[in-house]
Amino acid sequence: MAKQPVADLCPCGSAAAYSACCGRWHDGALRLMAPTAEALMRSRYSAHARGLATYLQDTWHPHTRPSSIAPPPPGLRWIGLEVRRHMPIDADHATVEFVARSKQGGRAERMHVTSRFERVDGRWLYVEDDAARVCGRPDSCLVSRSPEGNVGALGSAMVLVVSLV
Repeated sequence: MAKQPVADLCPCGSAAAYSACCGRWHDGALRLMAPTAEALMRSRYSAHARGLATYLQDTWHPHTRPSSIAPPPPGLRWIGLEVRRHMPIDADHATVEFVARSKQGGRAERMHVTSRFERVDGRWLYVEDDAARVCGRPDSCLVSRSPEGNVGALGSAMVLVVSLV
């Protein structure tokens, strides 16, 4: 099997072509239909890397979704994803532990997160991550760290990392 050109690879690190991996959940007939919590988490990471704020909003649980998503800071690049564990809790609930790496202004950051997901009406949705549970609501402890005054495009834990850069 021939290797995919780097430009065509999915940002989630699967080594598959974007169109055959997270791209199918981002657009087209299968949009928003990631079959597992892990697939949704990978597709959300790829959406962050590609600047797809609408997809992030559409895959965020309505009980925890912010009213708006700020754009990422200029120069932020997502450079790697490692999924540590996908833990189904029951048919409609799961957690995914992962490490996401980013770089901005020459400074690299590493974020280790466990996120919760829930399947609602057949679709997996991001609920919150471990940083959000520590603070209460996903936006409560991080709003003051966001220069835009709201939750950033990357969800609460990713805003924390971005804000510390």
